[in-house]
Amino acid sequence: MHPLDAEHVLRPIRVGDGAALARAYAANSAHLSPWEPLREPEFFTEQWQETDARRCVDEAALGRSARFVIESSDGEIRGRINLNNVVRGAFWSADLGYWIDASRLRRGLASLGVARVVAHARDELRLHRLQAATLLHNAASQRVLGELGFEPIGIAPRYLRIAGEWQDHRLFQLLLEEPLSSMWVRP
Repeated sequence: MHPLDAEHVLRPIRVGDGAALARAYAANSAHLSPWEPLREPEFFTEQWQETDARRCVDEAALGRSARFVIESSDGEIRGRINLNNVVRGAFWSADLGYWIDASRLRRGLASLGVARVVAHARDELRLHRLQAATLLHNAASQRVLGELGFEPIGIAPRYLRIAGEWQDHRLFQLLLEEPLSSMWVRP
């Protein structure tokens, strides 16, 4: 567990998180719907989320991903940060994605949490590169990535199916050879 502030910690997703994840996604469904794929009703159930949590734990054990939650002191999940599609071989790269609970926006949690996950990608997973993609109009997420040293590398037309439509995305990358800024990574 990594403290992010006085109220929140970042920790790996674990078996048993299904109920808290279902509550978090249900509470944030309107907030997240413009930024995510369309979700079937079962996605918001404890059973679906628990099955997914087990899959996340299994994939992490195989080195395919590293998925984290931001947990508040009341035990509720207030966000997720994911490293997906971990590729080794000649690539040593992963895709970064994240969201923050609507009630926790503008507190710096995204920046603090993403910085921790970037450090994990560099120091624990020994990755060379991270890639992130944002919708073209997602200025808040682009600001977080820019603060942490991600560089824009182009536009991907019709990149992901978000909110039911194929949408263009701005791509960012971060090469992990340099030490991270100490302003974001706390001991």
